This record gives sequence, structure tokens and C-alpha cells, in this order.
Amino acid sequence: MEYIVYILYSQKRSGYYVGQTSNIEKRLERHNKGLVPSTKGGLPWQLIKTLEVANRSEALKLENRIKKRGAKRFLEDNQFGV
Repeated sequence: MEYIVYILYSQKRSGYYVGQTSNIEKRLERHNKGLVPSTKGGLPWQLIKTLEVANRSEALKLENRIKKRGAKRFLEDNQFGV
């Protein structure tokens, strides 16, 4: 099953959120309805980046790598697809 690692941005919080899911549309909807406790205070969330991986194990590894680096720095490092 294919998984997606995603990065959201909240203008209200001026911050990013990184997560992983197998259904990005449903997950984004949950974030923007305030159903996810960790993102409830940053509505609305804008989808900035999605990265497809083969399975959940790879998704968790990539999610942790992005969180370690910081979403903003990760995006800056990868803005030209390098």
C-alpha cells in the first residue's frame, strides 16, 4: 500500500506540521475540521508538499527525517528537486 508523507503550513501559527497517511484528502479534511488535537489551533492548514513512498515503514522513516531536519529547512533544501 502506498503512503504519503505530507507537510502542512498554518499562517495563523506561522508553522509547519509533518505527518503521514494512506489517504491525503481524508487526512487534510480532518486537520482542517479541527479533529486532530495537535493541529486544532492552527486552522486553516494548507498542504505544501506531498512525498509518496512504498509503505508505512518508509513513510515513518521519512517523516522522522523531516521532523529532525525541520520542515522549513527540509523544504528549502529540496526546493529544486535536489
